[in-house]
Amino acid sequence: MTRDAGYFGPDSVSWQVHREVTVLFGGARAVLMQAAHPLVIAGARETGFYERNPWKRLQRTLMLTYAITFGSKAEAHAAADRINEVHARVKGVDPVTGLSYDALDPQLLLWVHACLVESALLFEALTVGGLDDGGRQRFHEEQMLAAELVRIPREVIPPTVPELRTYMRGVIESGILRATESARRVAQLFDHPPREAEWRPVLRAVSRLAFATLPPELREMYGISLGPAKRTAMAATFAATRVLRPLLPSRYRYIAPYQEWRRARAGDVRHPATRGSSTAAE
Repeated sequence: MTRDAGYFGPDSVSWQVHREVTVLFGGARAVLMQAAHPLVIAGARETGFYERNPWKRLQRTLMLTYAITFGSKAEAHAAADRINEVHARVKGVDPVTGLSYDALDPQLLLWVHACLVESALLFEALTVGGLDDGGRQRFHEEQMLAAELVRIPREVIPPTVPELRTYMRGVIESGILRATESARRVAQLFDHPPREAEWRPVLRAVSRLAFATLPPELREMYGISLGPAKRTAMAATFAATRVLRPLLPSRYRYIAPYQEWRRARAGDVRHPATRGSSTAAE
């Protein structure tokens, strides 16, 4: 019997990109960018997302994202429904800006989505380098389907990667982004990860890469300086990662859902998106 490979499947660019642990690390950059939007972080603050056991909550959200990518169609819809149910309850007025927010607002959802897509593409380029322009566009188009599952109308999504980046530049230049107290608290999660965090020994290094790859305006907001010495060190780190990554055992190269799919293909009946672990990599 053929297993339901979901909306993407092993031959998709989404699997090729999201299976990489080094691309997962780009998620830290995406979260920092998302947290800099005061209306996005206001909704997260309302749910206590970063207040109670914050790292496990971040992991749970990550696993829902991977269920959409690596899960069956039913699992993808179930994961999206859970996200949508939470978002439906989140609305109010941001005390920092005085602006209203609604977690189902397509424009807020678009910023969250764009940060994830653009950060994944950036870290793929910096640490893997397997995609050309056509591959990057395919990834973007595949991720539009994931966006639709969480109620982002396709018509509001910029249709090409360059247009997506132009949209993001427009948001940055609009002046809406800022490093609020809540955003800085999110940054602290990566700079000083809690004891229970998976991969804790490498997360501080990951946080340095995440901060260093932020757009200059956001680095300034977070108080991060990037002089010539740091730029050289960052370039050397990414170059070394590209060289060393293919030499690593698969357990260090690939995230857990992809590893489990490989085991399932070899005869393990468990589906990668349904295993009980909350870890993103093993």
